[in-house]
Amino acid sequence: MIYGIDQFSYKDVLEICKDTAKAKLNKTAKDQILKSQKNVAKIVASDDTVYGINTGFGPLCDVKISEEETAQLQHNLIISHAVGVGKPIDKELSKIMIISKVHALSKGFSGVSLDVIERLILMLEKDIIPVVPEQGSVGASGDLAPLSHLVLPLLGLGQVWDGDKIFDTEIALKKHKLKALKLGPKEGLGLINGTQFILAHAIKGLEKMEYLLDLADMTAAMSLEAYRGSASPFKKDLHEIRPFAGSKKVAARMLKFLKGSDNLKSHEFCDRVQDPYSMRCVPQVHGASRNAFEHLKMMAETELNSVTDNPIVLSAEESISGGNFHGQLMALPLDYATLAAAELGNISDRRSYLLLEGKFGLPRLLTESSGLNSGFMIPQYTSAALVTENKTLCFPASADSIPTSLGQEDHVSMGSISGRKFNQVLDNLVNILSVELMFAAQGLEFRRPAKCSKIIEENFSIIRSVVPKLEEDRLIGRDMLAIADLIRNKKLNVTV
Repeated sequence: MIYGIDQFSYKDVLEICKDTAKAKLNKTAKDQILKSQKNVAKIVASDDTVYGINTGFGPLCDVKISEEETAQLQHNLIISHAVGVGKPIDKELSKIMIISKVHALSKGFSGVSLDVIERLILMLEKDIIPVVPEQGSVGASGDLAPLSHLVLPLLGLGQVWDGDKIFDTEIALKKHKLKALKLGPKEGLGLINGTQFILAHAIKGLEKMEYLLDLADMTAAMSLEAYRGSASPFKKDLHEIRPFAGSKKVAARMLKFLKGSDNLKSHEFCDRVQDPYSMRCVPQVHGASRNAFEHLKMMAETELNSVTDNPIVLSAEESISGGNFHGQLMALPLDYATLAAAELGNISDRRSYLLLEGKFGLPRLLTESSGLNSGFMIPQYTSAALVTENKTLCFPASADSIPTSLGQEDHVSMGSISGRKFNQVLDNLVNILSVELMFAAQGLEFRRPAKCSKIIEENFSIIRSVVPKLEEDRLIGRDMLAIADLIRNKKLNVTV
């Protein structure tokens, strides 16, 4: 893959991040970068006033900066904007930020030098990854604070992960025999204007959500098996007359998960008319979440292959101060995807509750000795708490805007908060689904000797390899965590 030339997918970025694929600069990309750098040099040498190149920033855009002061201007910009707070984001997120920043800068519209871009690539290769605080961006001039922390190590400042440990940048540079860089005109602004913090959270969230969408379908099928529900709501004919792509896909997957089930056959001609919505409407609810996932994927990959800093240097004669850094284009789909992820948990908790009610041959609380034993009563409390927490995280950050920069930046996206909340909801969803899987596996114990489909039986065995059947009360909190680890490590088979 070639930075600045190829169209990257979000999966490409993850592969580069995990060192399972490589990206580099070729001659065409280097020529683009060098041309843009020369254009900035010509602007500096001219008498033209161009924002961020020979002026101050934000409300100081009317203050002219001399040619001699332009390098100091860029240095001051970064150190003054590195004001993030909170815990460091995951190292992997910092790597995704670097990859997506290099890709954007390499398109040759930012005026950032080849030396700076190559240093960022070298940091990736040597695993010298900047420590970036999680809070402080309003997602307007992009992610100013987090991106400032991301590029502080170029100046020999800030902190970095060197392997698995955090060091002051100065120590890491000495270890690797590297020197701090001195930034030229426009470089500081090109480095810290952009949406790479928001984008990194979108990319990481997409990776999590793709698996969890598939897992939610399999989990619902396992619960339906335990509940001895009906597969008729998943028939193709029903979904062809309301042909949303997400619901059609989920319905088809549900039929495959349930194919050959003894449980469903066992009550084919019973007098139950219909199942509750959380069983019957899986295609519509999970499908809506899939539609949101696809929308976020499309928007994130557009953003990934875009230039999002400011000003954009088109030529030595034309530089446009616009709004390509504004995070709204990502904030809205992130908020939408957050709601979609939360709904997967909401309906999962309802299925868990159904399995506890003691209907259709299942014992109450999924234990044959309730009273002395609480059975699975309390894990559903945990699920309910997480579902409600996710609901509180669904308030759209993009609905808010607080003016900054003395009113120059009078509408901001808050997209960084959207991205962080999206990942929090997904992390909670892992634990919600672990509860449902634990209940569904226990429910299947009371349906023996009836067998499920091959894939459901396979996943039942995987769960039972870490969590035995509950006979009497024990520390089932450990069981929930064990199943959550299976989910996080993608050990359950969700492909049909």
